[in-house]
Amino acid sequence: MDNIERRFTEMVREYRKTIYTVCYFFSDDKEEVNDLFQEILINLWKGFKDFRGESSTKTWIWRVSLNTCSNLERKKKSSVQTVPLSVDIDLYNDDDEHSKQIQMLYDRINRLDVFDRAIILLWLENMSYQDIANVVGISLSSVTTRLFRIKEQLKQMSNK
Repeated sequence: MDNIERRFTEMVREYRKTIYTVCYFFSDDKEEVNDLFQEILINLWKGFKDFRGESSTKTWIWRVSLNTCSNLERKKKSSVQTVPLSVDIDLYNDDDEHSKQIQMLYDRINRLDVFDRAIILLWLENMSYQDIANVVGISLSSVTTRLFRIKEQLKQMSNK
């Protein structure tokens, strides 16, 4: 294994939880999550040699992951919808009140557009506003404004 492959492998090991977080945010189907993860790894590998380190590795990985998932989400919405034969995983199977509230929040978040979902995901991951701005490519003041509007929009949504 050459040095580039070794560095890439170490980076993936270090940030695989971040990548999976994005994948699970865009799908609750285990096979689709694995497909998203693989697609992100392909895109990270394609850009790895050109990554100049102008942002942190973490910021770059978030950006590539979110862009990959949101691009695939757009393609999925514009293509013919399929129905999975079976879903063997249910991440929200718990019946306790806390789990129900989390499920309601995610149901509301999933109704947001892709860009707003990305911003709220990063905020839920406790990223700083500056890091969010770097990942999604908008100004710090835009992050503040958008987060305020997103939170208000989530409050106004019903649980239908």
